[in-house]
Amino acid sequence: MTNQLWKTAAASLLAVAVLSGCASGTPGALQPSASPEAEQPSASPGNKAEEKDSQVTPDRFAEMFLQGKYGQIYKQFSKEFKQQVSDSEFQALAADFNQGVSAYKLLSELPMDNNVRYTWASEDGSKGMTAVINPSGTILGLQIVPLETFPETDGKYTSGKYLYPFSGEWFTYWGGTNVLVNYHYAYPGQRYAFDWVILKDGQSYEGDPTKNESYFAFGQPVLAPADGKIIKVVNDLDDNAPVGKMDPANPAGNHVVIEHANGEYSMLAHFRKQSVQVQVGDEVKAGDLLGLCGNSGNSSEPHIHYHVSDSPDLDQGNSVRIQFIDDGDVTQGDYIRGSQSE
Repeated sequence: MTNQLWKTAAASLLAVAVLSGCASGTPGALQPSASPEAEQPSASPGNKAEEKDSQVTPDRFAEMFLQGKYGQIYKQFSKEFKQQVSDSEFQALAADFNQGVSAYKLLSELPMDNNVRYTWASEDGSKGMTAVINPSGTILGLQIVPLETFPETDGKYTSGKYLYPFSGEWFTYWGGTNVLVNYHYAYPGQRYAFDWVILKDGQSYEGDPTKNESYFAFGQPVLAPADGKIIKVVNDLDDNAPVGKMDPANPAGNHVVIEHANGEYSMLAHFRKQSVQVQVGDEVKAGDLLGLCGNSGNSSEPHIHYHVSDSPDLDQGNSVRIQFIDDGDVTQGDYIRGSQSE
C-alpha cells in the first residue's frame, strides 16, 4: 500500500528524464515564461507577440506536444532535465509516442510543494503523459508512458453505495483508472483505491514537515463509509517518524476492515496509533467514528487510504470501483467534501 506523496511522486518521473530540483513560488501563481536558457528576443511588439506564441504554458502543453513543437518544449526544460536527454533524443521519443494520437485530455492538476504536476491521456486512454512545471514555466520533469486499462472492471461498480470516510473538505491525491493518476491501479487488490489528504493553499502541512502534527490530516476523524460489521482491527503500530520514514513490513499500518451485507469489504488504513475506536465484532453505521487519521504503515505522510474489495482476504481479493452515495466519479485532483459535513 505504498503511498507516494509529494517528494516520492516527484522522484518517479523517469520515463524521459529524472525530475530534478524544485523552484520556489506558489501553486496559485503559475505564470509560465521562456526558460532562462532560451534566447531572449528584442522588445519590439512583433517579437513580443512571437515570444508569447512560442511559450509552452500548461494549458497549451498537450496541444503543442501533439503538434510536434518539440523544440519549443525542449527550450523550457530545466538544465538538469536537459542533462538527462538531448534535444534530438527527446524529439525522436516524442514523435514516436504521438503516433496514432488524435488528442490529449487533461486529467488532473496536482500541487507538489511549489510546483504543479499536470497529467494528460490520449482520447482512447492508451497513452499518458505527466509534466511537472514550476511557477516560472520551467518544465522540471516529463513522463510519457503507454497505459494499460482494464475495461472489464473499470465499468463495474460496487453494489452498495458508500459515503466518503471523512467530514470536511479533502483532496484526492491518488484516484482514478490509470497509473498516472492512481498508482494503486497496477495492483488488482487495490486497483480502485483512494488516498486523501487535506490541503490549505496547496500544502498538506504547516510548520516542520518532519512532524506528523504539522499535517492537516493528522488526527482528523475517519468515518465508517457504510453499515457493516468490524472483522479486523490493527491499532498498536507507531506512526512513522520523522515523516518520510515508512514501514513496508506493515503496509496498511493501523487499519480497519468492515464486512458489508452485500458481500463487499471496506479497508481503511494508516490510522493513528491507539486511535481506533471499534473492535472486532462491533456493528457500525455509516458515519460512525472509526478512529483518527495517522501515518502508520507504508505511508509517507498522514492520509486516509480507502478501497472496497470483493473478499475479506484483501491481499487476494479484487478491488471494486466504489459507487459513492452522491454518485461522484472521483479522480486525482478532486476536492471532495465529506457527506457528513455540514
